Parts: sequence; C-alpha cells; structure tokens
Amino acid sequence: MTGLISAACATGFTFLMTALGAAMVLFMYSDDFSDKVRRAFLGFAAGVMIAASVWSLLIPAIEESEKLGKRGWIPAAGGFACGVAFLMILDKILPCFAKDTERRRGRTAMLVFAITLHNIPEGMAVGLAFAVAARSADPALFGAAVALAVGMGIQNFPEGAAISIPLRQHGMGRLKAFLCGAASGIVEPVFGVLTVLLAGAAQTVLPWFLSFAAGAMLYVVADELIPEAHLEGSRAGTICVMIGFILMMTLDVAL
Repeated sequence: MTGLISAACATGFTFLMTALGAAMVLFMYSDDFSDKVRRAFLGFAAGVMIAASVWSLLIPAIEESEKLGKRGWIPAAGGFACGVAFLMILDKILPCFAKDTERRRGRTAMLVFAITLHNIPEGMAVGLAFAVAARSADPALFGAAVALAVGMGIQNFPEGAAISIPLRQHGMGRLKAFLCGAASGIVEPVFGVLTVLLAGAAQTVLPWFLSFAAGAMLYVVADELIPEAHLEGSRAGTICVMIGFILMMTLDVAL
C-alpha cells in the first residue's frame, strides 16, 4: 500500500507539472500569430520531442531490457518500428488527417496523441520505481524513485507547453487548449498506479512501451512538425528546434 500511495503522489506531481506547462497558453494574450511565430513554436515542440524520444524513452528502454538480462536493442528497435508503423497507419485511416482542409487539425491531433502516448511509459517507470522501493524497503531506492519523479515532472513542464501553445495557434480557445495540454498528462498517474498493482508484468513490457512511444513521437516530428517549421526556409523554426532539443536534453541528463 505504501508503494501505491507513493506512486500516486509522485505521478500526481508529474501530472501537475504538465498542467503548469500547459497553463503557459493562458498568459498568451495575442490572438494573432504570424507564420514565423507559429513555426518557431512548432520547431520548439519538435526539439523537445526529439530529445525526449532519445533520453526519456529509447535509452531507458535499452537499460530496462538489459536489467532483465535481455539484449537491449531488440525492444528498442522493435518497439520503435511498431510505433512508427502505428502512426503511419493512423495517418492513413483517420479521414481528418488525410484531408487538406483539415491538415492543421490533423497535425495538432497527432502531436497531442504522441505526447500523451509518451507519458504512458513515463508513468509506468515512476510506478515501477516506487514498487521496487516498497518491496525492498531500501531508503536509497526510495530516494532514487523520488528523484526520478521530480526529474520527470520538470521535464513535463515544456511538454505541456508544447501541446497547448500549438493548439492555441491553430485556433483553439485558450482554456480549451490548456485543458487539452493538461489532459495529456493524466495518463501518468493512471498507469503509474496500475504499474504498482501489476509490477511484475509491467517491468517486462516497459521497454517495449518506451520505444513504441519514441517511434510514434519521432514519426510526428519527421512527418509533420519539422517540415512545417521549415516552410519557406524559416530560420526561426530551425533555431527553435535546436533550443527545444538542448533544453529537453539538459533536463533529461541533469535530472
């Protein structure tokens, strides 16, 4: 029960940080976004997602698999390919993604979906850390689990903004954009608690979930965000990709 309560509190914190990041949109009072500004924010979102895919998802997937005594590259490559294939299929079968008149709406929906999907294995990772700490009763492991939750929470701040701000730029109201951005993080406490309850099974599939989410995120980045950020040779989009990447990489590595 201690592990369950701890995981619920920790993933509740990571969800709160996502909501705080999404709340940035509430302070954007200008309703007129130039193409340059829109591309800059899309570039920033792309940079955040690229770094998160590597340091929050792929590298942990390899490490978790190796802890289980398996070859790390198998779930990393296999899950990644499945994530890409899933998004490619989704891109084809959902009509709103295929119509030119709904292109922006489809792109934004895929961005929200990809980041929400990425939050699932993060919640699982936090839940698993607290489950292991509770079973071992080792204060050091509990401290490591807390540090993991704090680090992921801080990472979630720019991710919340990476959802809500593009939604606002594509015409959604500020409050609705905030709610969508915040909602992307609600999966973390849900899957964090479920992982504590099903710790053994969750540990086995976690590497696959991590790499699947990485593949889905990078598909959205390569297919939608970067091309849009670079329309008409926009340097603002390029610079913001780098800024987003550096920021997220720093948060992932430092925390």
